[in-house]
This record gives sequence, structure tokens and C-alpha cells, in this order.
Amino acid sequence: MTAITLANRDGKTFEVNPKRPILESLRDQGVDLPFGCKYGGCITCAAKLISGKVDQNRQVALNNRQINNGYIILCVARPLTDITIEIGVESHNQLYRNPFLDPLKPHELKADIATLKEE
Repeated sequence: MTAITLANRDGKTFEVNPKRPILESLRDQGVDLPFGCKYGGCITCAAKLISGKVDQNRQVALNNRQINNGYIILCVARPLTDITIEIGVESHNQLYRNPFLDPLKPHELKADIATLKEE
């Protein structure tokens, strides 16, 4: 079992199976979390990883800037260690940005988006 602590929910800790997605594990224990696609393609269930490590290789919604800022997609992320996360919209202060006022730099995009495809 692995421990997940919700830093911005009074530090409440939950024991979860590391083989299951974090979203499923927490919802099964009564934590009300929003979700959309359940396959890592949107950011409805995004959370901020404060400490620990997760495997979220299946996610496709986050760009490099968001990943570097610590965001994870709960519907596909699985804890590799005990983790501490922040959930809810109050954790999303660096998740969104206005692309017209502050466009992404090429190094912040995913490789397949930043690379021009040759015809």
C-alpha cells in the first residue's frame, strides 16, 4: 500500500493500491474529485504533486510546462512512492495560462507538437 496525503485538505492521508489510478483510489474512499475522460486526455482531474513520484506515462493532456510545474493527471497517475498532492481549483494557479498574452515557447510544447512534420 502507498500513502497519498492531501496537503490542502487538512493533510488527510489515504492508503491506496499503487497499481490503481489515484483518481479511482481516492473516489473509492469518499474523496469527491472531478473527472472527465478517465484516459488522461483532458485536465479535469489535474492535481499538483508536492512530493513523491508518480507514473503518468499514459497522460496526453499536459504540456512540458505543466509537468515541470508539478501537475499530474489523477485518472491515469499511479503512485510510485508515498505522495503529497494538492487537489481542487485552488491548486491550479500555474495550470492554465492565456496563450495570447503568454504563448508557450517551443521547449514547453510536447515534442510531437513542436516538431514540424515533413510532407
